[in-house]
Amino acid sequence: MIEKILIANRGEIASRVIRTCKRMGIKSVAVYSEADSDAPFVSEADESYLLGGPRVQESYLNTDKILEIAKSAGCDAVHPGYGFLSENAGFARKCKEEGLIFIGPSPEVIQSMGSKVEARKTMEAAGLPLVPGISRPLKDVEEAANIALEIGYPIMLKASSGGGGIGMQAVHNEEELRKAYEGNQKRAQMFFGDGAMFLEKLIQEPRHIEIQVLADEQGNAVYLWERDCSIQRRHQKVVEEAPSPFLDQATRSRMGEAAVGAVRAIGYSNAGTIEFLVDSEKNFYFLEMNTRLQVEHPVTEEITGLDLVEQQIRIASGDKLRFSQSDITLDGHAIEVRIYAEDPVTFYPSPGKITGLKLPSGTGVRHELAIGETSTVTHFYDPMIAKLVVKGENREQAITKLEKALGDYQVDGIKTNIPMLQKVVAHEAFKKAETTTNFVEKHYKQSTISS
Repeated sequence: MIEKILIANRGEIASRVIRTCKRMGIKSVAVYSEADSDAPFVSEADESYLLGGPRVQESYLNTDKILEIAKSAGCDAVHPGYGFLSENAGFARKCKEEGLIFIGPSPEVIQSMGSKVEARKTMEAAGLPLVPGISRPLKDVEEAANIALEIGYPIMLKASSGGGGIGMQAVHNEEELRKAYEGNQKRAQMFFGDGAMFLEKLIQEPRHIEIQVLADEQGNAVYLWERDCSIQRRHQKVVEEAPSPFLDQATRSRMGEAAVGAVRAIGYSNAGTIEFLVDSEKNFYFLEMNTRLQVEHPVTEEITGLDLVEQQIRIASGDKLRFSQSDITLDGHAIEVRIYAEDPVTFYPSPGKITGLKLPSGTGVRHELAIGETSTVTHFYDPMIAKLVVKGENREQAITKLEKALGDYQVDGIKTNIPMLQKVVAHEAFKKAETTTNFVEKHYKQSTISS
């Protein structure tokens, strides 16, 4: 069993991993930037070490420094969390070369799934249905225009690398395509060091539904039901729930079995997520695979009773899964909302010092926090400061709990997106589960958010 883990991340996910380490009797090592010196995760770990300056290149992306600390602290494993180095095949490979266990899949699998173009090819070979499009990078905007004409507008222009909606844009005609191509290509190159672009048919008003999988190194694999992550803004998830209120049991089983089949086909091990777009007729199409723990993993934990971080650590230690598909129950309904330090109207970040923090409580209310009562939220990192998770016996009860919890949530000193979340949860379309990926765009113009 792994005895000491360095957590190559920050904020709430670092705290989340530390919590499981403590429960399992594993020593935890935190690394932090100058900007995070007073962050809760720094004091929660058994040991903490300064990485460097506030910018990610000086700290959380400084692989040499991270590995140096891991070795000097006597760690035998590294947990990458999500974001930063979690899907960096080079970092996973370096860990292995330094004799450290990387808590995640192999570098080869990370690399194959890291490119959306290569992932399309791999998943097509594994038998997953794909959104109509191309499985190779575009040569230039002229080729993009010709292929878009063949597929038919509207289309989705996408960067092959990265995530978070960067380099991605819906395009409805050739004029829009020519305007969008160069700008998105430049953004992809700047953020991911890879300007490769491809395109797919735009599925109109789909659901974004993902299947959580676990696979051990002995070839055993299971799916842990699904999460519905359809409510997004700027292609980033805002509200996630499990199970999906849209799926019937037959579709749920087909998607889960397809995901497990794909995982086995590519030789995957550890926790991972296969994301799908699902149309109004419940046809599902492979979107991408995340070879890491997801931000929204707590809702899966709530409906299954499993600790996904614990499962990651056990699998990385070489353990065989201790349960089969038939052992995994689906208990109740869970909803997670991401709380951001941002203006609820413009969505611009709202850094600053927190002067007061009051958290809701009660049965079925869970918090994942990146902040404390006197924390300073800086502009250096993603503005997500917390996740609020509720669980009910059914969706209606979960919504009622969430409405109350959001009403009781108080963060002073900065702006947050809580007013927007309250409007989302109170909206009739949300309560009726009419939640497609254009929910925010359709129901929340700036004027309605601020009203």
